Amino acid sequence: MILQSKSLKICGIDEAGRGALAGDLVIAGCVLLKDIKGLNDSKKLSPKKREELFDKIIKNSKYLIIYFSNSQIDELGLSKCLKSALMCFKRYFKDYELIFDGNTDYKTNIKTIIKADSVIKEVSAASILAKVSRDKSMELLDNVYPNYGYKKHKGYGTKAHLEAIQKYGPTPLLRKSFKIKREEKSLFDTN
Repeated sequence: MILQSKSLKICGIDEAGRGALAGDLVIAGCVLLKDIKGLNDSKKLSPKKREELFDKIIKNSKYLIIYFSNSQIDELGLSKCLKSALMCFKRYFKDYELIFDGNTDYKTNIKTIIKADSVIKEVSAASILAKVSRDKSMELLDNVYPNYGYKKHKGYGTKAHLEAIQKYGPTPLLRKSFKIKREEKSLFDTN
């Protein structure tokens, strides 16, 4: 159930792609200018419903979507990327109360709420903006790297994705700094 915000001046923030092995990290901030029915955590919505809501959110909100490439993630680390995005939102949405989905504010003094994407409509909207934006980019990249199945798994560490990496080698989209948990070694270790 989505709670109505007590303040009309809330900017919700959420991300998509934090745990992926390939592709961008996408962070969205969203201020709703009009009430939108059907908002929820993007992971709880069908792709079709997310797309429908994405279009409504774009038309009825003030928003900012920030992308960090896999190379930037490798160079800076996820925490610095997230902190950098949150600081951008603080400047861009300076007249709003910012609420970030999760439990870490990355020393930005932004309010965090675990599972905020399920209970605060502005965070739900940000969740949808981030998820749909990232999914669209991975679907386009599937045309560039058709053997890897990016359209289906969106760069996450599925069995099919890991098998494609083993068979065809790494693409330039892979996060070289990430380790596969079950093997605890980099995707690029040759030993």
